[in-house]
Amino acid sequence: MGKPTGFIEYLRELPLDRSAIERIRDWNEFHLHMEESKLRQQAARCMDCGIPFCHTGTLLSGMAAGCPIHNLIPEWNDLVYRGLWKEALDRLHKTNNFPDFTGRVCPAPCEGSCVLGINAPPVTIKNIECAIADRGWEEGWITPEPPSKRTGKKVAVVGSGPAGLCAAAQLNRAGHLVTVFERADRPGGLLMYGIPNMKLDKEKVVLRRIRQMEAEGITFVCNTEVGKDLPARQLLKDFHAVVLCTGATKPRDLPIEGRNLKGIHFAMEFLTANTRSLLDRHKNGTFISAEGKDVIVIGGGDTGTDCVGTALRQGCRSLVQIEILPRPPMERAKDNPWPEWPKVYRMDYGQEEAAAKFGADPRVYLTTAKKFIGDDQGHVKEVLTVEIQWERNEKGQFIPKEVPGTEKVRPAQLVLLAMGFLGPEQPLLDALGIERDARSNVKAEYEKYHTNIPGVFAAGDCRRGQSLVVWAFNEGRGAARECDRYLMGHTDLP
Repeated sequence: MGKPTGFIEYLRELPLDRSAIERIRDWNEFHLHMEESKLRQQAARCMDCGIPFCHTGTLLSGMAAGCPIHNLIPEWNDLVYRGLWKEALDRLHKTNNFPDFTGRVCPAPCEGSCVLGINAPPVTIKNIECAIADRGWEEGWITPEPPSKRTGKKVAVVGSGPAGLCAAAQLNRAGHLVTVFERADRPGGLLMYGIPNMKLDKEKVVLRRIRQMEAEGITFVCNTEVGKDLPARQLLKDFHAVVLCTGATKPRDLPIEGRNLKGIHFAMEFLTANTRSLLDRHKNGTFISAEGKDVIVIGGGDTGTDCVGTALRQGCRSLVQIEILPRPPMERAKDNPWPEWPKVYRMDYGQEEAAAKFGADPRVYLTTAKKFIGDDQGHVKEVLTVEIQWERNEKGQFIPKEVPGTEKVRPAQLVLLAMGFLGPEQPLLDALGIERDARSNVKAEYEKYHTNIPGVFAAGDCRRGQSLVVWAFNEGRGAARECDRYLMGHTDLP
């Protein structure tokens, strides 16, 4: 695919980002566009590798390897190289309902499994994917495509995050009447409120797709929490099938001394309130502000990075990101071979911005919080941290052990807990009588998605646990396929 000698002739090249100091002054997306000739050169690097691992979509050592939705990457790379952009878009849409989302927020496990990446920088798959989708919108190729006929079957989708949107889009494509219930004031779930605007623009990107879906006949009902504003079992009476896509929104807490102090928040409280205020043109002042504060973010994943980038834009005075794991190596370790996801040291956009403003990567590794210290008004003012080392216990499990004499008191008037999620919230599942697995997730077999209640399906993080947006896409599409099969006795959905 691409140019036979392209991977030899051209070096990996990404579009420039706006400078870190410039972009922390606003909430606009920070990636710049790359000119077409450069994009075609990058697509030319896609080699005729024989067995393309980039679209395998599997789990290796607990991490995604290759594209979970099996994007036909070599094919649309070849089309871009030849300048056939509309054909590339058609090929991309065969497997991906929303490439303009994944092209912005996916960590690109496809690139980690690129065959060229064995001994050279991999193909810039994510950037090309985003460019194809954006070109589609610019050229007017992406338009509403309502189904030619309706089945008369009604389906409720609970949750409008990545899995819910994919399930709704596919079920609507099959001709069913789809209603999506969302408890927030705007549709999009994690895409709307869990990912900051500078990473994924809400009005220009997310709501653009929502409007397309509405034009195709999908109904979105917001400000409606099923199980609270609408009786859960009413869905079973009013709809022929239900697809649960509620996410894994129960955050992991840190129950140490001082946890009840003011100024300590879960990451999603912070991110959601900030984005809502931004979309409301700052007409409400209910967001949590980092302005002029010493901020400590506890957790080193994507959510922690988003907290870093948001706190910087709000004007924090200082920022530290605490990570309990060791700093990754600069290159793949021997126990992390290709095509596994490369667990190497990298600076994401938030750390780049913090380094530009404060002079260094804000992350401190092998460290944990031991105690929150408050002032006379019951507000957090400091965090006592301690360094740790990982040791095996009597069962052979690695556990963190404190290193004596490494305690440190750090100033903090705002602490953000970004340590991941424990699973779905339980009240709705209780109300419907849904069986759970040992991790409190909905019990439903992968690629079948049936729950113990006939006609009720589950997909995304509420079924598999906290995961990537692209895995939610995989599950939303899969649940739609099985739901269509349940309703019609057969299915043509992929």
